[in-house]
Amino acid sequence: MSNVALTSIPNFQLPEMPSLDNAGGSAGESFASVLSNAVGGVNKLNDSAAAQVSNMIQGGGADINNVMVAVEKADVSFQLMMQVRNKIVSAYQDIEKMQF
Repeated sequence: MSNVALTSIPNFQLPEMPSLDNAGGSAGESFASVLSNAVGGVNKLNDSAAAQVSNMIQGGGADINNVMVAVEKADVSFQLMMQVRNKIVSAYQDIEKMQF
């Protein structure tokens, strides 16, 4: 993979991250809803990549560069989601081991 800056890829935008200013929960958005929105975003990227691949295979005139970028974005976002899941499970297991 080349060392291309993310800003040079056309139409690439970093996903919106929730603000941590109000970490006490007064922001009105629960952990479950933040997690659900993140999983939904990953699902949308995956669906978009699958649609672009299907369009290219069917001869829809899709640009292979854009298709590959969409597939890589979906892959990276899925890998990130899996790492977040692993950290959540690890934190839960650590809490489960605590004695009160």
